[in-house]
Amino acid sequence: MPYFAVICRDKPGALPVRMENRAAHLDYVAETGVVFIGGPLLEDGQMAGSMLVLDVADMAAAQDWVAGDPYGKAGLFGSVTINEWKKVFG
Repeated sequence: MPYFAVICRDKPGALPVRMENRAAHLDYVAETGVVFIGGPLLEDGQMAGSMLVLDVADMAAAQDWVAGDPYGKAGLFGSVTINEWKKVFG
């Protein structure tokens, strides 16, 4: 399956929303089992977004995964981009 890089930037001042939904987000990641690698983006040491690489069938599946993420459902993100990604090393 191809990989898809997902970059999400939190809305300004949304750290409380992130923290309120963090457990549900981490449960979603574990339950779906498609996150190849991921973690929070940091600004000044504070979580301010997310970067994930998904191992899914196609762009539609990546979009569906993002749509189901509790963070997105809670309105955390100001922007989301999804790009097909090719692993070269690591």
